[in-house]
Amino acid sequence: MEIFFWLGLLIILYTYIGYGAVLFLIVRLKRLFRRGGRAGEDRQGADADTLPSCTVIVAAYNEAPVIEEKIRNTLALSYPEGKLNYCFVTDGSTDATPDIVRQFPQVSLLHDDVRNGKIAAVHRAMAQATSEIVVFTDANTLLNTDALLEICKHYVDPQVGAVAGEKRVHSDDRADASAAGEGFYWKFESALKRWDSEWHTVVGSAGELFSIRRALYEPVPPDTVLDDFMISMRIAERGHRVVYEPAAYATEMASENVREELKRKIRIAAGGIQSILRLKRAPNFLADPVLAFQYVSHRVLRWTVTPVMLVAVFVVNAILHMRGACLVYTLLFYGQLAFYVCALVGLLLERKELRLKLLFVPYYFCVMNYAVMAGMVRYFGSGQSAVWERSNRKQG
Repeated sequence: MEIFFWLGLLIILYTYIGYGAVLFLIVRLKRLFRRGGRAGEDRQGADADTLPSCTVIVAAYNEAPVIEEKIRNTLALSYPEGKLNYCFVTDGSTDATPDIVRQFPQVSLLHDDVRNGKIAAVHRAMAQATSEIVVFTDANTLLNTDALLEICKHYVDPQVGAVAGEKRVHSDDRADASAAGEGFYWKFESALKRWDSEWHTVVGSAGELFSIRRALYEPVPPDTVLDDFMISMRIAERGHRVVYEPAAYATEMASENVREELKRKIRIAAGGIQSILRLKRAPNFLADPVLAFQYVSHRVLRWTVTPVMLVAVFVVNAILHMRGACLVYTLLFYGQLAFYVCALVGLLLERKELRLKLLFVPYYFCVMNYAVMAGMVRYFGSGQSAVWERSNRKQG
């Protein structure tokens, strides 16, 4: 029981702290031994002549409240004249989304009355795209003006097959648990992605903002839940780098409340299990040992073993404490108990709409890990539909 406890605790600490520390150390050593090395070495210069042609693709379903702002934001993006196209796919929308898009002649509209899901919409758009690079971005996010310039300059390097931008979650001093927790989580994720990218490759991209070489696009099965993650990982599996560019960012509002965020996280967790079962080369240490190490450490552990270990380690620790094991088990048990009490207080404060960010972090951490276990149950039980169920977000 003691061996199980220490092994489980080691897995938990490695997943949430250890891997980041290992990455940080590797990146520091790489910079030290690289002549003139520095952070952001991948940010190569590119002028208007060397930048590739680009198409921005937005899949939008019933996004009438935000679609006009999204279009205006997209049209305002900086990029050399004549090298940029825009394609909005509004399949299945029953509100005014297609009509609003039609008001902008610069934008190519693809619309079908039948809703076949985001993946089908992306496939349709990719079939018509002719540019060298395709940039995917969500309808409910806004990009910074230089996002495309920051992304596409990386494609000067032929080894780069995809470039992911940064996701930013807008929150203020009045942020509730969903906003504060989600914002903290993405700051942590961004740091890991920067280091992943500088060492070897990013393991997966978020749909808010990512891009690929059109020639490397590989259609994913129609029932794929995390299409953005799978598309970018297929490129990484083929030996191309997925670069992270934090100077290109997509900003979105936090989920309306924790319930909405939990719904989104459960879906992502179910999609994570699906991805793990379908990606065969990524975890193969014989095929690409660095990619496999990054993928297992950054993704697989979070989506499988570690959330279960959190529960198991706490239960085993409680048994060891009650059996009168040495002092270290007592201290660790009360340490865990205090953390979960803070999470519970965070839940109670969130329900009463009281703002104390310090307690929202442990609460959000517990919500995230519960979502993973619920996602496992959903995927292996009733299954997870590939049709995206949009989460309600706060109004800006």
